[in-house]
Amino acid sequence: MIARTWHGVTAAARADEYVSYLEATGLKDIRATEGNRGVYVLRRVGEEVADFLLISLWDSYEAVRDFAGDDYERAVYYPEDEEFLLALEPHVTHYEVVFIEW
Repeated sequence: MIARTWHGVTAAARADEYVSYLEATGLKDIRATEGNRGVYVLRRVGEEVADFLLISLWDSYEAVRDFAGDDYERAVYYPEDEEFLLALEPHVTHYEVVFIEW
């Protein structure tokens, strides 16, 4: 199993609005991609900014490519991301999941 992590930062005042936007765009597409095993959205809201960490789980790198394209190490962005995010981090990080317990 592969874990794909992405980090983004929004203004704290738009944190809830950004979650709704994520649900309608990236999260919808992640969940619709065959080989996706789930996605976690973690959020830390401070006084000024909100940090988001997305961790999506995948059966294989091939499944990741089906979502992200051949250059699967690049972050996937949508048109309105620039309206929410304070910076567009160009890359994501992948990890092999070696242990999981529920």
